[in-house]
Amino acid sequence: MEQLVGVHHHHHASSFLPSPRTPTHAHPHPHPHPLRLPSNRLRDHHHHSPHAVPKILRVTPPFFLVLLAAVYLLASFTIVSSPAASLRTSNSKNRDKLLLPTAVPSAPVSSSSSAPSPELFELDNGRIRAWISNVGATVTSLLVPDKNGVLADVVLGFDSLDPYLNGTSPYFGCIVGRVANRIKDGRFTLDGMEYSLAINNPPNTLHGGFKGFDKIIWETDEYVKGESPSITFKYYSKDGEEGFPGDVSVTAKYSVLASMTLKLEMEAIPLNKATPICLAQHTYWNLAGHNSGDVLAHSVQIWGSEITPVDETSIPTGEMMPVSGTPFDFLTESAIGSRIDQVPGGYDHNFALDCGEVKSGLCHVAKVTDPSSLRVLDIWADAPGVQFYTGNFLDGVAGKGGAIYGKHAGICLETQGFPNAVNQPNFPSVVVRPGDKYKHTMLFEFSTK
Repeated sequence: MEQLVGVHHHHHASSFLPSPRTPTHAHPHPHPHPLRLPSNRLRDHHHHSPHAVPKILRVTPPFFLVLLAAVYLLASFTIVSSPAASLRTSNSKNRDKLLLPTAVPSAPVSSSSSAPSPELFELDNGRIRAWISNVGATVTSLLVPDKNGVLADVVLGFDSLDPYLNGTSPYFGCIVGRVANRIKDGRFTLDGMEYSLAINNPPNTLHGGFKGFDKIIWETDEYVKGESPSITFKYYSKDGEEGFPGDVSVTAKYSVLASMTLKLEMEAIPLNKATPICLAQHTYWNLAGHNSGDVLAHSVQIWGSEITPVDETSIPTGEMMPVSGTPFDFLTESAIGSRIDQVPGGYDHNFALDCGEVKSGLCHVAKVTDPSSLRVLDIWADAPGVQFYTGNFLDGVAGKGGAIYGKHAGICLETQGFPNAVNQPNFPSVVVRPGDKYKHTMLFEFSTK
């Protein structure tokens, strides 16, 4: 995920081989298979002998009504019994411009059920519209108007929930944890105990291991519709999961505010042992529309005056490097593509955030602008860092509605603790102890120029 090209002074960089962001066991080219409902049309096949005498078939009204009822019941049964773990597009008149995923009807999950089922929830306040799944607490689609009021889906994703579940998704739209980003060699020592984690990005642990929070089916705690819709998920992470110590209770609440804003509030409480906790939201943004090509023309401003340089395996060295005079200087708004060729592999770096402007107790992290649609995204959060990633490892991923996501098809701005902070005493600590609570809130605020 995070590949920094070991820059030690302003104008010189040594290139290292990039490390893929997807887990090593995952296939790099997911090919989801969207649900296709069987046709319900009645077909009659008549085989006539050349010597047969034609017969007249009279269908009386009662028989015709019975036939219609049978067809209706068959169609109803076919739709209701379809699997729930898929997304479909609607028959909108603007289908060529706008993809509207809807959940296939399914029975509600019983409160006594030991394992929740994959589901999809709509949050719509009349201005923006989000679809969020309990698989990885994932934003699968987000519809936002442009300067002319035309809606477009501005997040990369899939038509089926299968890639989110089976590990072939490159972390599209999900929450990653128990610890986001990389941990060196998958090891750390805490309170005199050494812990060994799952190594899913050799030689390191990435985004929580082979089965991090992104591949978990979260329990749905509360679903509120209306003018201020929200969905709250919860998950109980057990002691030893992917090698991490202690039981942890986690909640994630998405809300669509009265303005064109998506809010995410994450909390985690360690129940019996101290443990590192660092959650991040991993949506890939393309403000021109998820299927509109690369984002190199997007401009970005990041309120971070330093980055954390890394070694050849994308682990921070512990140093802090000023961005001034380097290709990483986004203190003033700059096009992504203007200097990306000076960064071998593309941007994939942790910025240490400066807290300047504050809104609702959250610091202004970044601003993204698309020059074609004039959509603007402002991100606010209370985390010490943000990973800026330009989709460098996307390589022909088959996405929603037949879209193919190539290199730089989306950007991630993942507010987080610093990578490998559990092994770097000079970084802000990510260790949370019983009796304390981890909290991480962010706002994704949309507007137009």
